Amino acid sequence: MNLELISIETDTVPLDGIFYTPNNGPIRSVALFFHGNCHNFYMGPSRFMPQTLLAEGIACLAFNRRGHDMVTSLGGRDIGGGSFQLAHEAIADNNHAAAWLRARGFDNPIVIGHSNGGVLAAHYAAEHPETPAVVLMSAHVGGKSITRRMSANGLFGRDQLPEIEARAQQMAAEGRGKELMLLPGWWWVASAECVLDYTVNMPDTVECAGRTKVPVLFLRGDKEPAELYPAEAYAANCTSPCEVRILPDCDHFYTGQEQSVSELILKWLRQATKGAATA
Repeated sequence: MNLELISIETDTVPLDGIFYTPNNGPIRSVALFFHGNCHNFYMGPSRFMPQTLLAEGIACLAFNRRGHDMVTSLGGRDIGGGSFQLAHEAIADNNHAAAWLRARGFDNPIVIGHSNGGVLAAHYAAEHPETPAVVLMSAHVGGKSITRRMSANGLFGRDQLPEIEARAQQMAAEGRGKELMLLPGWWWVASAECVLDYTVNMPDTVECAGRTKVPVLFLRGDKEPAELYPAEAYAANCTSPCEVRILPDCDHFYTGQEQSVSELILKWLRQATKGAATA
C-alpha cells in the first residue's frame, strides 16, 4: 500500500492523518474513518482495517480529530486533545476531512466510525444522504442520557457523576471551564467544559437513524450492553436498510477479531455499494 501523511486545515489547529491508497489497480472508492474517544488514526479500526479494504481498491483516510488521545501537545506549551473535546468541533472536523477528500476528487466517501466516532458517523449519515454506506462499530447511544447511562455501567465518573457535573458547572461559571478535573472510569482527566458538553451536546444516535437515507451496518460485541450501544433500537428507527450484527465473544475494541471483522465489513460493503459511484 501507499501511505501519505497528510494535514487537514480547520479554523484552529490542523488535523494530522494518513491516506492509504493501493499500490496496484484503480481506487474504486474511499473510506473515511472516525476514531473513538481519546483514540487516534493509528489505533483501533483506523489502523487494522485499511489493509483489508485496500485489497478491494478502497482507499482509506484516517485522521485525528482535535479531540484525539487524552492530552496532546500543540504549539509551544499549549495543550489539547480528547480531554478538551467538544461535539461541535468533532462534527466540524469530520466535515473538514470530507472536504479534504473532495479536493482530491473523492466526493462521497464510505464512512466507518467506532464508539464515539460511531455516534459521529450516525450524525454524518443523517446529514449527508449522498453517502454510499455507513458502518457503525459499537456506536454508543449519544444524546442527553449518555453520561448517566455510562456512569450506571461503571464509566464516566461512576457513582461520582452528580458531584463531578456540579463541580464542572461551578468551574465553568468561574471562568475555569478549560481546567482539567479527574474523571474516574474514563480517560481519567477532562476539562470542565468537556464534561458539560458531553452531557448535553452529543448527537442522539437513535434519533439520527430516523433521518438516515443510506445503507447502514451496525456492529456490537456480545460483551457490550445493548442500552449503551443501541444497535437494535437504531435499526428499528432507521429509515434506510440497516443490518445488525452482534459478534460472539467480542469486546468493545474487537480484540483478537480484527481480521474477521475487517472481512465481515468488506463483504457487507461489496453488497451495500454495488453499482454505486463512490470515487
